[in-house]
Amino acid sequence: MLTIASHLDVMHRLGRAMADPTRARILLRLLERPGYPARLAHDLDLTRTNVSNHLACLRDCGIVVAEPEGRQTRYEIADPHLTRAIQSLLAVTLAVDEGAPCLNDTCTVDGCCEALA
Repeated sequence: MLTIASHLDVMHRLGRAMADPTRARILLRLLERPGYPARLAHDLDLTRTNVSNHLACLRDCGIVVAEPEGRQTRYEIADPHLTRAIQSLLAVTLAVDEGAPCLNDTCTVDGCCEALA
């Protein structure tokens, strides 16, 4: 049974994983496709050690999984539901200005545009 404590733990792990700009860049790349530390380091202009350390953090947070492939290790988002959730978070538009209109013409979220109508 999920408790408030377990929900807080999940939110803490997700927040920790996404709060660091380097981890966020790695996550964005892994949303596109699985990756290998050396390739991620090259593509993101980082050192392999730096990428490996951040991948270890993402793995410890339960966000990514490591799959051995011979002498290499492939990293990917741990679960397709998590991939979809992160993509949904990225799709959300946050209006800081209360007078700003919703930028999504097809928005069906209750209460989103009511104050502007």
